[in-house]
Amino acid sequence: MMGVAGFTVALMVMTAIVSPCVSEKEFSDHREIKIQRLLKRLNKPALKSIKSEDGDIIDCVPLTSQPAFDHPLLKNHTIQMKPSFIPESESTNTKKKTTATQAWHKSGGCPENTVPIRRIKKEDILRAKSIEGFGKKTTTSIPEDTNPSKNHEYAIMNSINGKYFGTKCVINIWKPEVQVPEEFSLAQTWLVSGFGNTRNTIEVGLQVYPGKYGDNNLRLFVYWTADGYQSTGCYNNDCAGFVQKSNLITVGGTYTSVSQYDGGQYELSILVWKNGENWWLMIGDEVVGYWPGKLFNSLGDGARLVQWGGEVVNLETDGKHTATDMGSGHFADEGFKKASYFRNLKTVDGTNTLREAQGIYPLTGHDNCYNVKAGDGGTSWGTNFFYGGPGQNEKCP
Repeated sequence: MMGVAGFTVALMVMTAIVSPCVSEKEFSDHREIKIQRLLKRLNKPALKSIKSEDGDIIDCVPLTSQPAFDHPLLKNHTIQMKPSFIPESESTNTKKKTTATQAWHKSGGCPENTVPIRRIKKEDILRAKSIEGFGKKTTTSIPEDTNPSKNHEYAIMNSINGKYFGTKCVINIWKPEVQVPEEFSLAQTWLVSGFGNTRNTIEVGLQVYPGKYGDNNLRLFVYWTADGYQSTGCYNNDCAGFVQKSNLITVGGTYTSVSQYDGGQYELSILVWKNGENWWLMIGDEVVGYWPGKLFNSLGDGARLVQWGGEVVNLETDGKHTATDMGSGHFADEGFKKASYFRNLKTVDGTNTLREAQGIYPLTGHDNCYNVKAGDGGTSWGTNFFYGGPGQNEKCP
């Protein structure tokens, strides 16, 4: 990604090539019109707006007016207020989990029948590579690719190929340090169907991404695509698609309660599952919303692959491997309270039952930079693993 200056220069050069007689003022005016149109489309009229301590403005938008319904496939969509079922686990473990609260809650709450939507600012759009590309990924790499983008590093666990109708996991919350704004660090789960340009994905997790959000805050994010990241899908509410239902949790919202090295640990439970046509998202005990089935094609028959773990962008600044942290910034071998982890990995089968993830296997790029290690079985943590690392170090130059 590039800064505002780079964005302006690139567009001026492109405009000059196509239309050499366009003045700088005409170009600037045209760009401003496009930006304002996009802001008007994304930022719906709110019944209430909340200024959060993290710098965000959260708009409480009427449930039926949210950006999702601008999608041409959702013009006549009937909002689903709740799923008809939530998958039950084969185990009876009801251990209380430590769950963090989003920062904006400290400044107020949204009224009934409204949903909290993070307001998009002009600066957010200018940080994107282009106005048209706002909210989309800048590369199409995902962990299963034979030759993933050289700028992406992974430390994940894969499921074996099969048929999955959802996944549940508990993520250890950390706030990784990111070296340069255009890099990011995240922990997420992927549900994948199809291949190449027909690939469908649903992605949920936590990320620090200064180049997108303009800060170093840790944020909940969602992403989807129905054509291998070509033209469909986006982050959060940056385009029409994901239907927000909760008025307590917003996608793109910040978490400030994070784990401390050798100290207190915070976790977040994530559940994604197929209910009828739609794919629902639950964070902790709160149903956040859903991706309507009409957005996808191959995911209608279930996912063929589930993945969990960490990812960073490595831009090799000054010719060296990035020093961006993955997770806690410590290697998997350090274990509990020091390394980051995923625990209680489960998948949803054809009977809508959550079952222990089976046959998972690791995938990493450079183990001297970031690594992954399966956890011990037979505990209340179920299927689990540790992952992460500091990036650049003596063995990772």
